Amino acid sequence: MDSSQVFDIEFRNVVKRYGSVQAVNGLSFKVRRGAFHSFLGSSGCGKTTTLRMIAGFEQPSEGEVLLAGKPVAGIPAHQRPVNMVFQHYALFPHLTVAENIAYGLRYRTPRPDRAAQRRMADEALEMVRLSGFGARKPHELSGGQQQRVALARALVNKPTVLLLDEPLAALDRKLRKEMQSELLRLQREVGITFVLVTHDQEEALSMSDSISIMKDGLIIQTASPEALYETPASRYVADFIGESNLFSGTVRRLDGDRVVLGTATGLELSSPQTPTGPALAPQTEGCIAVRPELVGIAADDADLAREVRLRGCVEDRIYLGNLTEYRVRTDAFGIVCVRVPRQGGEGGDGFGHGARVQVGWNQASGLAMTL
Repeated sequence: MDSSQVFDIEFRNVVKRYGSVQAVNGLSFKVRRGAFHSFLGSSGCGKTTTLRMIAGFEQPSEGEVLLAGKPVAGIPAHQRPVNMVFQHYALFPHLTVAENIAYGLRYRTPRPDRAAQRRMADEALEMVRLSGFGARKPHELSGGQQQRVALARALVNKPTVLLLDEPLAALDRKLRKEMQSELLRLQREVGITFVLVTHDQEEALSMSDSISIMKDGLIIQTASPEALYETPASRYVADFIGESNLFSGTVRRLDGDRVVLGTATGLELSSPQTPTGPALAPQTEGCIAVRPELVGIAADDADLAREVRLRGCVEDRIYLGNLTEYRVRTDAFGIVCVRVPRQGGEGGDGFGHGARVQVGWNQASGLAMTL
């Protein structure tokens, strides 16, 4: 990142241990002011621990955490310029919506008077499009409305950073999509830094300016959603972000910027090397990743204009509305996944279960990378 940028969050060689377990292992990263940044990874990767250290609920065992350029070691959560929205909204059932939102204002210094608290709560409700709901109790709201109240409560104090701990996990798919749009709108309007922790790759890809992929307490790659999908740094990232066909083998040779990989079945594949990962060397292990939408499919006796062509049998056909996914069992590589977009009703019923087909792709459609 440009050193002239302002960063709201910075970790410097941060380690967090719980007894003999090291949950976070030497993290160093920066999040620029006004960004929507996500930490994405499977359970136990350290993403929630990282979020809790930003919030002040946990203190690092080693290293330094800075917020808005200032070290925050030993500063308790309620004195940090951050607020958090939890997966379970933690609304007080005995308080009204307005009282829930204004609750944190009581602990500000100087504390606003009651009239100011009511006005600020009303402004926060208007921000999340719940004007007129202040007198209701939480149980009188839908799940999506409760989530908006939790957001309003977090934003009313005008924090430097808003932390989101899997905030949409409890919502159904349609409502989750609506709330993703609401979060993006809010982030643009208020202009503060949002940090999201999630295991949902679609959620992270659709909302974030930048994403950090975490594994075993480490950041494997940080990049924009587009860069993570188009140029993953390793097999782990290619497999975690979206879906990829992954063909493993031994690097036979380097041919300019291309890697020639020999597979266990004796076939050779050639693809450009990913620009974001470690360089591959001859006689090392690597893989070539090919996204399913870049793989073509045709009848067994048709002419499939691809550089790599494999014959196989359709094992699964999954209709997804805007596209159809085929999982084709091939002799050379096992299952190869193909995704074919819908094209104005053309193509009839496609290929059914058990159909003999060809699948293939061009060498330039793959990316070679480390395991």
